[in-house]
Amino acid sequence: MRQQLSRYKRLIFISATLLALAVTLWETNRFLQEFKQEERAKMELLASAYQKLLDVKDDNPALLNLSSAILEKNHTIPVIIVDKNDKVVFHRNLSKNEPEFIQKKLREFKKTDKHFKLDLGDEDYQILYYGDSSLLSKLTYYPVILVAIFLLFAAIVYLYYHTGKVSDENRLWSGLAKETAHQIGTPLSSLMGWVELLKAENNPDIPVEEIEKDVQRLNVISQRFSKIGSTPKLEQKDVVEITKRTVHYLKSRTSKLVKFTVKAPDKLQGLLNEQLYSWVIENMVKNAIDAMEGKGDIHIEITEDGQHIFVDVSDTGKGIPASKFQQVFQPGYTTKKRGWGLGLSLSKRIIEQYHKGKIFVQKSGLGKGTTFRIVLQK
Repeated sequence: MRQQLSRYKRLIFISATLLALAVTLWETNRFLQEFKQEERAKMELLASAYQKLLDVKDDNPALLNLSSAILEKNHTIPVIIVDKNDKVVFHRNLSKNEPEFIQKKLREFKKTDKHFKLDLGDEDYQILYYGDSSLLSKLTYYPVILVAIFLLFAAIVYLYYHTGKVSDENRLWSGLAKETAHQIGTPLSSLMGWVELLKAENNPDIPVEEIEKDVQRLNVISQRFSKIGSTPKLEQKDVVEITKRTVHYLKSRTSKLVKFTVKAPDKLQGLLNEQLYSWVIENMVKNAIDAMEGKGDIHIEITEDGQHIFVDVSDTGKGIPASKFQQVFQPGYTTKKRGWGLGLSLSKRIIEQYHKGKIFVQKSGLGKGTTFRIVLQK
């Protein structure tokens, strides 16, 4: 329910942001179009004034003065006037006066419909070309800047929300793990004492060694939980030896219907925390056993390249749809009727946050099984 509400809030936020962006862009575009029409109206007036100046028949001094004043008032819109032979006879408001630059701007203006033909009579004419003013040119980029600002704002809000959420999750994980370690620690101390008493009695009917193994196992689990939320110490360890030892422990406590195989070199050093890494292998194997419903093959292969160690855990289970490759690592995701759905999420946290490695679904096919890949630093 909480996850659905969170998705609903995200959907509302995204929809509101897109709506605000769309309305703003529409209004901006409308303003730009009106501004362009206003500039064209100004150029029509300027062209008319220039036509009056060229009309030799018009000897009205007041009209000539007005036309000259209109031409002189244009301080923003770039203008180039050419004769019928395409020779420049007048230009104004260009950033440079070099002939090459003027010809370049003329070619740009000709690609648009921004021009007026000025009739000189006797089949003679001139053409007035114009471009966008510097203000309009700047405003043209305004929608792009606006979109960038909106995206930046949305990213900041998302990061703030996501960071806060991750921080809350980290505190929850850390608190839960430390409390679990504390709760296990108290009865564990008593169990260790009882094991020593049983050893002293030397009773052959009591499997003290097996009891001691399980007590040691509880101690390892307690230490694992105590490391969650703190920075674990990474050391050069033999990945192959730790993996085989973990698999051997699980194999002795798993149904005979599950077949284990490990393919690896004799020795391979990697930078890791032994207790946390073995916890990941346990989670991966137990997840594979659940996917196979307690019957099938689990194959673990360890390889390397120049900088990394690859641990592939494969099963012959029911497989994972491609759309769920990322979702399986989310806390609470599970296909089982019982369980918290924390195994893969915890494994991802241990490998990626503590070991600076990677863990992901390398391949999977429905009804064919799944291969998870763990990448560790050498």
